Amino acid sequence: MDLEKKPVVSDFGAWAMNVISSVGIIMANKQLMSPNGYAFCFATTLTGFHFCVTALVGWISNAAGLSVSKYVPFWELFWFSIVANLSITGMNLSLMLNSVGFYQISKLSIIPVVCFMEFLLHNKHYSSRVILAVAVVAVGVGVCTVTDVDINAKGLLSACVAVLCTSLQQITIGSFQKKYNIGSFELLSKTAPVQAISLVVVGPFADYYLNHRSLREYHYSPGAIFFILLSCSLAVFCNMSQYLCIGRFSATSFQVLGHMKTVCVLILGWILFDSALTLKNILGMLLAVLGMVVYSWAVESEKQAKLPTYKNADSKSEGEDVMLLKEKVNGLPESNIEFGQTKS
Repeated sequence: MDLEKKPVVSDFGAWAMNVISSVGIIMANKQLMSPNGYAFCFATTLTGFHFCVTALVGWISNAAGLSVSKYVPFWELFWFSIVANLSITGMNLSLMLNSVGFYQISKLSIIPVVCFMEFLLHNKHYSSRVILAVAVVAVGVGVCTVTDVDINAKGLLSACVAVLCTSLQQITIGSFQKKYNIGSFELLSKTAPVQAISLVVVGPFADYYLNHRSLREYHYSPGAIFFILLSCSLAVFCNMSQYLCIGRFSATSFQVLGHMKTVCVLILGWILFDSALTLKNILGMLLAVLGMVVYSWAVESEKQAKLPTYKNADSKSEGEDVMLLKEKVNGLPESNIEFGQTKS
């Protein structure tokens, strides 16, 4: 019983770490990047700093023998870093070029895109209950977050790139872990240095295009440095838990459970930053939570439905073992045994 409960606890711990670290980094970045805070409007470069610290933690862990470095071809890491960086840049461009409403809709569309790509790449099928639950979650989060919707050509293109690359990135993380039999932290230690170097080089140019401000002109006050370090520290846990969750669950489950972060951010924004919390927000959050409960029930039902098949296979195997054991004990030749009866 202890062995059966242990994975459940660790799965919950991985998901809880992702939610807490993600909400924490959003709150820290809000203070760091908002005009009323420290006005550090270099999101892509900040993400590069995140991966620099993550790569440093991975290097220290490998050097101290706390983790084992496994081989992953460089060209696969390089390809993955391009997809991941396009995801980050695309999301930043989408937020800049689109209205908040369309930006939120584009993020919600990641779920069906992930489902379609998993079906296309891995021939994964979903039951009607799972599809219904995903739809309920998407509608609930949409009611919470979507306000005005304004579409333009450049914004639509950047949103499409962001959604496709984000979906492919999350599916690839799970594929790499299975393909190379590598743990989540070991894989993150491999991908983080490549992403860190590319984002630190490209980030300042991307940020200058986004907000027409140079990183060299920014005044680094003690408060800004503190929140940059806090954001980087939280990013280590956020990145680690993301790889851990996708390795344990699926990209679709990670997206569905991840929308709990949106609900938490809305509540904390209302508590800490005096954000408006309307009846529409409350109803949307309740609908999203209901969808997450239904999704968890649907996934668990699918797992339970598969158990009898495995049990029957195990029973058949055990029956064959018992027959062979009886044969040895009774001294009967193998040719005289057929369906538990002796031949005449």
